Amino acid sequence: MSQSRRAVVECIFGWGKQHGTMRKTKHRGIARVAADFLLNLIAYNLIRIP
Repeated sequence: MSQSRRAVVECIFGWGKQHGTMRKTKHRGIARVAADFLLNLIAYNLIRIP
């Protein structure tokens, strides 16, 4: 079960680094980086819907 969950999490981070903006942040501060990360997660969930 742990290995299957790990594959899902790795897929999310891989997408964020390849297509999102998680490779190199453009923001300073924990709050702004957290908001950018949240935006990436929202975008990935929208892509997964279909």
